[in-house]
Amino acid sequence: MTQAIDLYAVMGNPIEHSLSPLIHQAFAKQCQQVINFEKRLVDNDHFPQAIQAFINEGGKGLSITLPFKQRAYNLVDEVNEFAQKARAVNNIIISQEKKLIGVNTDGIGLVNDIQNNLNVSLNNKNILIMGAGGAVRGALQPILNTQPKEIIIANRTVEKAELLALEFSKEGDVTGCGYQDLIGKRFDIIINGTAASIANELPPLPNQTIPPTLCYDMMYSKHGTPFLEWAKRQNTKQLADGIGMLIEQGAEIFFLWRGVKPDTAPLLKVYR
Repeated sequence: MTQAIDLYAVMGNPIEHSLSPLIHQAFAKQCQQVINFEKRLVDNDHFPQAIQAFINEGGKGLSITLPFKQRAYNLVDEVNEFAQKARAVNNIIISQEKKLIGVNTDGIGLVNDIQNNLNVSLNNKNILIMGAGGAVRGALQPILNTQPKEIIIANRTVEKAELLALEFSKEGDVTGCGYQDLIGKRFDIIINGTAASIANELPPLPNQTIPPTLCYDMMYSKHGTPFLEWAKRQNTKQLADGIGMLIEQGAEIFFLWRGVKPDTAPLLKVYR
C-alpha cells in the first residue's frame, strides 16, 4: 500500500511570485522527507473557506502571506508567543485533532538573516522600519530582543504607526511617525516592511545625509526593488532583499512541521 504524502501549501493573494514551494521541497529533499507543497491563490472574501477546504483535504500545515496574516490570527485555535505579540500568523500547524496552531516565524527569520547571514548586528543601532502591517508586527519583538538603540516606525497612515509603536513601547525605545517626520534623521539600518515593492513603488523616503550600514527589503525580486535602487543612490554599504528572511523563517516552520531543522546555507547560495 502506498504511503500518503503529507500536504502543505502557501496561501496568499497574489501568490504566483512565491518561492515557498521550491524552498520547502528543497528542505524536504535535504532532510529526506517526502511532502507535497503547493501555492494556493485565495480570494480575499473566502480565506476561512480556503483553510477549511485545505483541512478537509488532510493538509498538515500552511504558510500564510499577504494579505492574510492578521486575519489568520483570528481564525486559529491557539498561538505561540511571537504570534500573540504580533497579532499576526504567518504559518499554521494543523494537529492530528484538526486544531489550528498559529505561529509567527517572520521576525526570527529576519533577525537570523541579518545577524547570522549578513553579519550585521542590530544591537544598539538606530533602526527605521517602514510599514505597520502584519509583516512589521511579526518582526518587532524579535528585533527588540536584540536590544537596538531605537526603532522608528514610519507609515503613510501616521496613526497606525503610532498605535503600533505604543503597543511595543514597553519593550524598548519605539516611536511611530509619518514619512515627512524623517527629514534630517539618520539611520544605521532601514527595513522596508511595506507592500510597495510588489506594486513597484517606493515609499516617500527623504534622502540620507549619512549612508546607512544596511538597507533591507522584506520583499524579494529577481530584478531588485525600487527601495533597494533608492538605497544604492544613498551609497548604502550593504543591500539585501527578503529572500534570506523567507528561507530562514521557512527553516523554522519546517522544523515545527517535520521535527527536522534544515541547513539554510545551500539555498542561500542559490537564491542570494
